Amino acid sequence: MTHENPGKLVIISGPSGVGKSTVVSKLIESCPLPLELSISATTRPIRDDDRPGENYIFLKDDEFKERVKNNEFLEYVEVFGIGHWYGTLRQQVAKGLTAGKWIVLEIDVEGAAKVMKNHVDVVSIFIHPGSIQELERRLRGRRTNDEESITKRLAVAQDELDASSIYEHIVQNKTVDQTVNDICDILKKNAEQATANHDAGSQQDSSLN
Repeated sequence: MTHENPGKLVIISGPSGVGKSTVVSKLIESCPLPLELSISATTRPIRDDDRPGENYIFLKDDEFKERVKNNEFLEYVEVFGIGHWYGTLRQQVAKGLTAGKWIVLEIDVEGAAKVMKNHVDVVSIFIHPGSIQELERRLRGRRTNDEESITKRLAVAQDELDASSIYEHIVQNKTVDQTVNDICDILKKNAEQATANHDAGSQQDSSLN
């Protein structure tokens, strides 16, 4: 059964270390819209703190490849060239949209470009660190990556910053609360516009009867 107010697809991207996951988590918790995070599928090994089915759908390499073959992914990509694949399952997204949810895809620029190419009605938001120097400061401050990993992440990040112009909205992450508020405001304005368009369409339909 289709919901009377169809959902919306929301893409949120940003370089590694910019704070996407924290922002998205607080956004879904605090923004007064029916937001729901799409759970990505991945081939990476399960870690001790992982909750399969909650933070990721874990697939074996052959399972992932079979789903790719069957066109079950909205987008998929190999992250950082280390042989681990991540993807967004079409069925999961379609189910949420039909139920009237605003499905949030927390994906990288490459994946976002694939989704935007095939879906026009998308709210796309890029979380910007302000500068590559600020991002490096944050990555080093986390003390969770070695020098080689930091170098790779910064190289990928520079490419992502260069490609950020494909996004409809760019939000600089100065503080988590400010970023969450800025993104929520963008989504609420989009919801207001969608409601206005829906009402206008309904009035036009009634005038034709």
